[in-house]
Amino acid sequence: MTVLYIHMTGAFGGSSRSLSEAIGAFPKGAVKAFFVAPSGTATRFFSSLGEVVEARGLSQFDNTRYGRYCGLRWLVLAREIALLPATFVALRRARRLWPKVDIIHVNEFTGLLPWLLARWWFKVPVVVHVRSVASNDKSLRTRFVNHLLREKAEAVVAIDQTVRRSLPEDLPTEVIHNAFTPSGAAADDGSLTRLKLRETSLKIGFVGNLLKVKGIHDLVEAARILNERGVDVEYIVVGDDAAPSRGLRARALGLLGLRQDMKAEVEVAIDAYQLRNRFHMVGFSHNIAKAYARMDVLCFPSHYDAPGRPIFEAAFAGVPSIVAIQNPTSDTLINGETGLAVPPRNPIALASAIEKLAREPELAFRMGVAAKAMAQRNFDPQMNSAELLALYRRVFAKQ
Repeated sequence: MTVLYIHMTGAFGGSSRSLSEAIGAFPKGAVKAFFVAPSGTATRFFSSLGEVVEARGLSQFDNTRYGRYCGLRWLVLAREIALLPATFVALRRARRLWPKVDIIHVNEFTGLLPWLLARWWFKVPVVVHVRSVASNDKSLRTRFVNHLLREKAEAVVAIDQTVRRSLPEDLPTEVIHNAFTPSGAAADDGSLTRLKLRETSLKIGFVGNLLKVKGIHDLVEAARILNERGVDVEYIVVGDDAAPSRGLRARALGLLGLRQDMKAEVEVAIDAYQLRNRFHMVGFSHNIAKAYARMDVLCFPSHYDAPGRPIFEAAFAGVPSIVAIQNPTSDTLINGETGLAVPPRNPIALASAIEKLAREPELAFRMGVAAKAMAQRNFDPQMNSAELLALYRRVFAKQ
């Protein structure tokens, strides 16, 4: 079976890692993979799995709950319109290179235009992966997106029950969890090995791009509070700026709340709060399993009010999580059993949760054991890839 994967972002992150894990776990020869994706670090990983057409960019329409257009964010549409020619060129090139594919897999439902163009040109079924919590208001745009999911997608996949809950109840949707293969980690570049951590401290980890919406500033503020309370905590930050931007572009993105280079601001705050001896800024690491091995607890203070990939990655290492989420679902976080839930955008609550586990290390250990059991049940790569492959075969059989 030949599958064309359309991935919407160039930077290697959770969605590209999850897609790579799924494809890599397919039985040998079961799927021949082709990729269309924007130029960036993600394409280097995809190229090890199949041929890649790199685009200057791919046009998106963001109707996720926390990225949807409102106010000045409507100006982002100008960028998406500007990317229309690049989207068109990339898909036309893919059509010339690979005239016969069996299925198109769109790796996020924001890729409306690439999805519709590819469906029209290739005339094959489309599987749409919904990885972000969708906007579920009654607006015209939400009704339009849901209409496309019903009428122009042969299958819809949600990554967990939180995402599924954001979609219409009557929309046929399969929940196939992401997966993680700890044994597939790359060699350490030395940054993790060289970390000098105190034996007595609680090691809190943060994994992800340094974005405001990821809650990195909330973590720094919580660290200030804990330092004032005299709680012995160290912080291992595994991540960096998603895409540094400068000059006029940086100012424009700042006005829209979309700036991607937060590292400098984080460093300034750490110094201002005199926390330099508590923060370890590791940067990106391909050996993510070794990073989790250095942590006692993962902190995921995202503003998206949803669980993220680092939660179950950490769980495979027996590391529990503190997650900024109001109503967690039992497939990703059981509050008080596999980790702790705190309100999003609340550094005080975040600090209190960290302090609780610093004062009660045996509780953190028990939560880590329960989190690992949950990860093994829900996020096994072989099991979840088998579910995705079975979906492909059902969709293909119907055409």
